[in-house]
Amino acid sequence: MSLVLHTVVCSTRPGRVGLPVARWFDEVARQNGRFDARLVDLAEFALPIYDEPKHPVLQQYAHDHTRRWSASVDAADAFVFVMPEYNYGPPPSLLNALNYVYKEWNYKPAAFVSYGGVSGGLRAVQLAKQTLTTLKMVPIVEAVAVQMVAQHVKDGQFSPLEVHQTSATAMLNELNRWAEALTSLRRPAA
Repeated sequence: MSLVLHTVVCSTRPGRVGLPVARWFDEVARQNGRFDARLVDLAEFALPIYDEPKHPVLQQYAHDHTRRWSASVDAADAFVFVMPEYNYGPPPSLLNALNYVYKEWNYKPAAFVSYGGVSGGLRAVQLAKQTLTTLKMVPIVEAVAVQMVAQHVKDGQFSPLEVHQTSATAMLNELNRWAEALTSLRRPAA
């Protein structure tokens, strides 16, 4: 059975460039063949600012939107977060989505396709990694950083450079190794 990879579109703003970037990466992941690759768009979940009355570790969710999000996160073995940099940090939509559930994230690897201006979103990735480790996730080093992203998106299509392609392949290969290695930790404890 193939490991499931969720490529998560983290920006929810109208006019976002993250969707074309995520579609490109999702296609790369499908062609790579190491995962059952699925594109997940945070905008489609429409999660309000965290509104669950009980702590997420209890998994006693009061709202349908949380139950849908929980099922989505639980179904994945690995994640790639496609995200912009907002004021040197991750988008609030990603942090909100991360905080909604807890156990569903545990013992899963994560990687990043970041984008922005000259930094390519790398500062935001560094901050997001701190949150991931608190969720018992393993953020890997390999990444795709798209600098000056506006120069690579035209008519809703992302045009990658060779460095984006080679970085994506290296990241997928390493992400697969971690996802396989962490499989035993994701099994229920005896």
